[in-house]
Amino acid sequence: MPVDRTLKGNGATRRAFLKRGAGLAGALGGLALPAAAQAQDAAWWETIFGSGSPITRRPPNDRERRQVDLNDLRENATPWLSDVMLESTQSAIERYQLIVSQGGWPQVPGPRLMRPNDDDERVPLLRRRLRATGELSAKSQYYDSYGFDGELEAAVIRFQSRNGLKPSGRVDRPTFAALNVTAEMRLAQLRLNMRRIQDLMRDRVPDRYILVNVPAFQLEAVESFEVQQRHRVIAGRSERQTPEIRATVRALNFFPYWHVPDSVARLDLVPRMRKDPGYLQREHIRAYRGGDYNQEIPLETIDWNTVDTNLVKFRQDPGEWNALGLVRIDMPNADIVYMHDTPMKQLFGQASRGYSAGCVRVQDVFDLVDWIAKYELGWEQPGRARAVVDAGQALDLTLTRQVPVIFAYITAWGEPGGAVQFRPDLYDRDGAREFAGDIDPEDQPQVPIRLAP
Repeated sequence: MPVDRTLKGNGATRRAFLKRGAGLAGALGGLALPAAAQAQDAAWWETIFGSGSPITRRPPNDRERRQVDLNDLRENATPWLSDVMLESTQSAIERYQLIVSQGGWPQVPGPRLMRPNDDDERVPLLRRRLRATGELSAKSQYYDSYGFDGELEAAVIRFQSRNGLKPSGRVDRPTFAALNVTAEMRLAQLRLNMRRIQDLMRDRVPDRYILVNVPAFQLEAVESFEVQQRHRVIAGRSERQTPEIRATVRALNFFPYWHVPDSVARLDLVPRMRKDPGYLQREHIRAYRGGDYNQEIPLETIDWNTVDTNLVKFRQDPGEWNALGLVRIDMPNADIVYMHDTPMKQLFGQASRGYSAGCVRVQDVFDLVDWIAKYELGWEQPGRARAVVDAGQALDLTLTRQVPVIFAYITAWGEPGGAVQFRPDLYDRDGAREFAGDIDPEDQPQVPIRLAP
């Protein structure tokens, strides 16, 4: 049942939230963060909130001006956990067995960039490589030409989309890395992931559930064996991996607090306060005596040179600045991970989205919340979640129809239409470093990756 929570001391209306966070919201629009050397020393939460110390802005370069449609969500209604997916992946295995028996595909030398409209002696090899896996039609002409034409560019984009890469049409370092994984290795990867899907289906597949495929950075909400929603997600970085778990969504928390972990308080927050005494106030983070949130400690009374973070706890007020965004999806589990909103929505525009400390941030999270709660009294119509946020009143909704959740790790599969999909092995779980791909330093967002939660 829904429970209202009174927000003490921090303005309990959305209007107050927006007013107090206006400067922050503006900063998030086109944030340009410090250079890499400075960023490594910055506290990780600055990469979430974007406030803190003033940030030097610069005009966007040509790479940043280019807008690329990721088009990285699966398009059909077939769930990963389905007999159709097993059949499609088995067909992909048989296809790759044939490719291997015919000698595989050629290696394309790198890492020098290959771009549309260039003349490059490697183009014939690239054409042969893309023909082998079907991104370039077998009827394609000009195989001996060195010209990187529009037909080849479209084939490269198809390959990049099928391999979880930014579909730029240029053959960059990550694309070279994916092109040059051998056919034998891809066949082994397909077989491994076939077993993963089979293992996930050994237990009864629920009629209604959420599945997050971590290396694919996407979530699907399934009911009656059909996908009803898909969402891009941000998952854990390699140092703080999102675990493979089964859990159950039991509640929805609107305008959640964020409790700063003790390790972050000790290693990052306290040293920052010694240099910048106004930082916590700007970030709406308060101090409390022990775990008693009725005993707030005025920040100006704390000696930041001697403070004991075992005795003083920190909590961030609800609002659009909050690390959890405006809603938290509560799914109790031993790993203490969950799904939630985020103020750093620009990160959903990246092809590779491993930025969190293990939790899963969901794009368009209010649509997912509406789907989760649609069988609750008063939540039958879409748009209720946004209405709660617009009303500005904190709310905990305990579900009477709880929803199972699966965090899975699937890096290769076959689609019903015949396309074979691969994703970089984000956490090196597939048995070969080549599956992880290569990171192009020029293709990364200008933010440090030390993000949480």
